[in-house]
Amino acid sequence: MQEIRKKSDCPFCQKNKKDYVLESLNFAVIYNISPILPGHCLIIPKSHCESLFELNEAGLAEFMILSRKLAELLMRVFDTKAFDWAIQEGEEAGQSQAHLHMHVVPRKIGDLSDPGAWYRAIQQRENDLDTFERFRLSEKELAEQTQLLRKEADAYFASDSFLL
Repeated sequence: MQEIRKKSDCPFCQKNKKDYVLESLNFAVIYNISPILPGHCLIIPKSHCESLFELNEAGLAEFMILSRKLAELLMRVFDTKAFDWAIQEGEEAGQSQAHLHMHVVPRKIGDLSDPGAWYRAIQQRENDLDTFERFRLSEKELAEQTQLLRKEADAYFASDSFLL
């Protein structure tokens, strides 16, 4: 097993098993404390890593496989086949936490003013993916959402050897 490196001032490095919806060997899924829409999750490396470019080929593959498994789970729970997948690489691109993370957001018809509203909001710097001004769940609400999705994941992926 690979050594997990943590950075003391990084909120994603403070996450642990109780916070995970799903996990693989080197990556974990957490529920976003400020979800844009219901089901908005983040995929994070368990070790401190700031950029997609820091991942080797095997790490990149694991990251993407976990994101696809997350989408499968969210399709089941939120009855959708549409998603926004986003990585903000660098502060200039809107990355507010210097820890690599991918947003996976299940989408439905009518969930925003129009399907492209997501992209215009990012471009206009209104309602950014990583803003601290968005609505935030309480710790209790975050734990409840995590537990609900983890329970569904445990049942759905019971025999999946990729997941821990």
